[in-house]
Amino acid sequence: MVCWEKPRTSSWVYPTAVLSLYGFFANCRVAEPFLTPYLIGPHKNISEEVVTNYLFPIWTYSYLAFLFPVFLLTDFLRYKPLIMLQGLFLVTNYILLCFAPGLPAMVFLQVNYAVVTSTEVAYFSYIYSVIPVENYQRATGYLRSAMLAGYTFGASLGQVLISVAGVDYFYINTITLGIVSMAFLISFCLPMPQRSLFFKGKKAAALGSRSQEERPPRPTEPVMYKDEASSGTEKMEDSSTGWWSRENVAAAGHVLWQSFRESYSSRHLIYWSLWWALATAGYVQVFNYIQLMWDHIEPSATSSIYNGGVEAACSLVGAAAAFFVGYIKMNWAVWGELALGLFSTLATCAVFLLALASNIWVCYAGYIIFKSCYMLLITITTFQIASNLSMECYALTFGINTFVALSLQTILTFIFVDEAVLGLDIVTQFIIYGSYYAVISVLFLIRGTYTACVNHRRSEHTEEKGQEPSPSNRINHMSKEQSCLSTFSVDTGIYAKQPQH
Repeated sequence: MVCWEKPRTSSWVYPTAVLSLYGFFANCRVAEPFLTPYLIGPHKNISEEVVTNYLFPIWTYSYLAFLFPVFLLTDFLRYKPLIMLQGLFLVTNYILLCFAPGLPAMVFLQVNYAVVTSTEVAYFSYIYSVIPVENYQRATGYLRSAMLAGYTFGASLGQVLISVAGVDYFYINTITLGIVSMAFLISFCLPMPQRSLFFKGKKAAALGSRSQEERPPRPTEPVMYKDEASSGTEKMEDSSTGWWSRENVAAAGHVLWQSFRESYSSRHLIYWSLWWALATAGYVQVFNYIQLMWDHIEPSATSSIYNGGVEAACSLVGAAAAFFVGYIKMNWAVWGELALGLFSTLATCAVFLLALASNIWVCYAGYIIFKSCYMLLITITTFQIASNLSMECYALTFGINTFVALSLQTILTFIFVDEAVLGLDIVTQFIIYGSYYAVISVLFLIRGTYTACVNHRRSEHTEEKGQEPSPSNRINHMSKEQSCLSTFSVDTGIYAKQPQH
């Protein structure tokens, strides 16, 4: 079957184009900005309290349970099966929304959607396993653009259908079902990768070894990476058994451990990862419950809503902010942490605005500011991390940071949202989220100020000696120990998780 044939190693256009199409249709979820009105409306007739304090927390708990096993399984099965699984569960998701009655079906919906979100890691990992290294950056840009275009088009189309054509929420969901079904069918046309990042078979390992020999050594690659992390790869390359064997699984575990040690050996990268985990936990929590806040301020049953238009505007503003980051000339190693603190402060103010606003348009504006700040900062963060790590290290760092973020989000959900504990109302929840972001802001303002002052004093001390400041001084501990320096920049921004269901 053509769809399962080995891709040509010299070609990157076909898999990138097919995966971009998949990303567009999979993220073109017309009904997603209107999920809460649909659940609490006459179609499902679930109370706002049940949706807030019982239904949505199930997604968080299920996502945490699935995330790390799926992360490892994604690499073990070589990506394509997990992309197909995501497409299948997306179709199931909207079949349940359209045709399954009752609260138990909506509980299963949350578990089903947790599988969808946990398999998102396969989207970018897939393309890095089937195209040459020199095309990584271009392919990443195309894939991210496809995702953004799909999400923006879907949100805009949903808003037009509801506000202009007066289409019922049920038919919005059926349209979305047809669109995600297209994504599922497209996933069959993806070429099957012949290698993975951590579980490498004999043939793939041999090819990888040959390409390493042909590639000239890079002066920026530290000895640590060559001597230690490659040892696990060598074990797999020397193995005479298949990529599924016990020896290769053990060797993959060794590579994972070495990648973990190397990824977090730099203090600079630890602080960026800390912000990633802390901020993403708060962002996903706000993103997941914002529709309930909007419905609290202006009930959808009696008012016109513009959720889709706001989400589309957020995507465009956030994308523009992320795009212009690439043109900012700044030593992020010195000033990046202070920038995280300053923009986190702006995001904090926006969350408090969401909590205290009584006008829906003020709430919409606060949400646009909050989401744009997050998309800007997460772009900087992922670029800083990815540009200093190899593909193996970055993939592992992505998985660990996401797991930590989700663990923090689960704690927030369990304590403040779950009806079994506090079960707070939506306004009180957002006040807590604002306080949470305030703590992040203070931490990084202090850390950023300290980093800038230390660098300034070091520069003055160096100038007093009549010496030019060294790169290591300017970068502030970025270092002799820093591991996994990149051979490419794999990303220009994280896939901001879309926890709407």
